[in-house]
Parts: sequence; C-alpha cells; structure tokens
Amino acid sequence: MNIETFREYCLSMPYATEDMPFDDTVLVFRLKGKIFACITFDKPDIAVLKCDPVKAMELREHYTSIEGAFHWNKKYWNQITFNRDVSDKLLQELVWHSWHEVNKKLPKKDRVVLE
Repeated sequence: MNIETFREYCLSMPYATEDMPFDDTVLVFRLKGKIFACITFDKPDIAVLKCDPVKAMELREHYTSIEGAFHWNKKYWNQITFNRDVSDKLLQELVWHSWHEVNKKLPKKDRVVLE
C-alpha cells in the first residue's frame, strides 16, 4: 500500500474527514472530530491507527512492522510500516478497527450506526 491508497481508503470510511491540524506534513483522518488515523508526508510509509489495547499488544508480538506509535499513547495507538509483513487486506481491517474504536467511544448520540 502507498500513502495515496491509504488516504483514499481512510476517506471511504463513513463520515471520515481529513485535515492537517499540526503542520503541513501531518495528515489526520477523523470520525466526528476524533482522530482514527494519521500519516505524515515525512514518513509516507508509516500509518498510525487506534487499537484496542489487548489487540495492540497481540499485533505487535506477531508482526515486526507493527509497534507502539511514536509520540502517541502506545497503549492505544500502533504505527504500521507499509509493505512489510502486514498485507494490504490486514491494513484495511486495522483501519476499520481503528474507526470502530473511535466510534464506540463517541457519546451515544454521536455514534454512527451501521446497517
């Protein structure tokens, strides 16, 4: 996967938006104002995604390209290096997982209900 494919996939999530709140090199993807993914133009082969803490540890133990995200709360955030031992399919599943992790933490009235 590359940065543009990753961007397109993130934006395909329901109610996903993108912005650059920190500087002109950091692109974040949000669900109703909450970040579910991040990528930087300085390191376009690394994505940061939210994750359930138990699943985050399991993924880090199983994949060399998944580790605790630098400058993020490592309990909840993983960074994944593209095109190593994580397939594009798994990366897409992890984007969905991240989106769902954010959605379930939203106030009940703001949560997206999927059919």
